[in-house]
Amino acid sequence: MSEFTFHDTASAPEGSKGILQKAEGKYGFVPNILRGLADAPAALEGYATLSGIYDKASLSPVERQVVLLATSFENGCSYCMAAHSGAAKMAQMDDAVLKALRTGTELPDAKLQALRAFTQAVVEKRGYADESDLKAFFDAGYSKQNVLEVVLGITLKTLSNYSNHMMEPKLDEQFKPLEWTAPKSEAAQ
Repeated sequence: MSEFTFHDTASAPEGSKGILQKAEGKYGFVPNILRGLADAPAALEGYATLSGIYDKASLSPVERQVVLLATSFENGCSYCMAAHSGAAKMAQMDDAVLKALRTGTELPDAKLQALRAFTQAVVEKRGYADESDLKAFFDAGYSKQNVLEVVLGITLKTLSNYSNHMMEPKLDEQFKPLEWTAPKSEAAQ
C-alpha cells in the first residue's frame, strides 16, 4: 500500500490545521484518521462537517453509533470499529448491544436490531433498500426522516472507512483496548 502522511498540527496543510487543533482540544489528541485526512483539507473538512451535521440527527446518540458501527462492520474497517466502540461506550450503549455489533450477532434490543438490519441492507444494496427493508424499519418505530439520517451516517462512515482502507492508519493508543478484527467470511475459510 502507498505510504500516506499523518500530519500533526505543525506539519498539516494550512486548510487542515484549525480542524486538527479543534480535534486535539476536544479529544486531548488528534486521532490518526484525522491526521491522515489532513493531507487533503477538503476531505478533512468534509469529514468534520458531516460529523457535526450527523450529531444533529434525531436519532439518539446510541442509535447514531449503531449506524456507524454497522456500516464499519459491513465495510470491514478495523480502525472505525475500535474508535466507534469507544464512542458507543461514551454514549452509554449497553455492553451486550456493543458486543453484538462487534461480533455480527443479533442485538438484544429489537428496535436497535431493526436499525442495524436496515443500515446493513442499505450498505449491502448500495442504497437500493427494498419495500421489505423499509417496512421492517418503519414497523420498528422509525420514520422517513430516520431513513435519510441513516443514509447520512452511512455517507460519513463510508468516507472514513474507505479512506482508512487506503491510508492504513495505526490504531491510536486510546483505542487499543477496543481493537477489532473483521471476522473471516465463510467464503474466505
